[in-house]
Amino acid sequence: MATLYNRIQGRNLDRLSALSDGIFAVAMTLLVLDIHLPAAQSIHSQSELLHGLATLTPQWVVYLMSFLTLGIFWAGQQTQLNHIAEGSRDLTWIHLCFLFSITLLPLSTRLLGEFMLYPAAVLLYWANLLLAGAMLFWSWKHASSHGLIRPDTPPEVQAAICRRIGIAQSLYAAGAALCFYRTWLSVAVIVLVQLNYAGAPAIRRHRGAGSSS
Repeated sequence: MATLYNRIQGRNLDRLSALSDGIFAVAMTLLVLDIHLPAAQSIHSQSELLHGLATLTPQWVVYLMSFLTLGIFWAGQQTQLNHIAEGSRDLTWIHLCFLFSITLLPLSTRLLGEFMLYPAAVLLYWANLLLAGAMLFWSWKHASSHGLIRPDTPPEVQAAICRRIGIAQSLYAAGAALCFYRTWLSVAVIVLVQLNYAGAPAIRRHRGAGSSS
């Protein structure tokens, strides 16, 4: 009976996708709620307000970085689910582990925003990214080895998904390693990596359209 149940559990990917959308939406909302505006009783002029907002710059930077992070991981997961024919019990739990790493991101973001000068905060944030990337990589490898990929998925697409995860994680690791030199430089590099993955495809499409017109 248990073996039969394990075979039939988690076949429908729609519920997994819906759960993922909800968790990503909540995580994205929690990011901005962790930005604490200056206390009203401490502000007595416009210059004090502007100064108070300026002191929040590290929090805004890590908010932008983490929002991009969530967007990239959400797009990556949806890309995988779009190329998987059906789920399985094991695949469901791999994605639940992936979503667990996503729920941790608001916490690691707040830690980084408040303690950006400490390498430990950067490394813990990077560990969060590493965990999420490892879960996505494991998901795709599991789906490939268990025949869950759609038959019409070209081999180059399968290779591209693994390659994208590997390159991204390598760039994150390189950025995180810079925290032992300058933590702000480490954060800047990770932000640039995120901007590249979020904006580069659109830029390439725009250039391609321009060259063909």
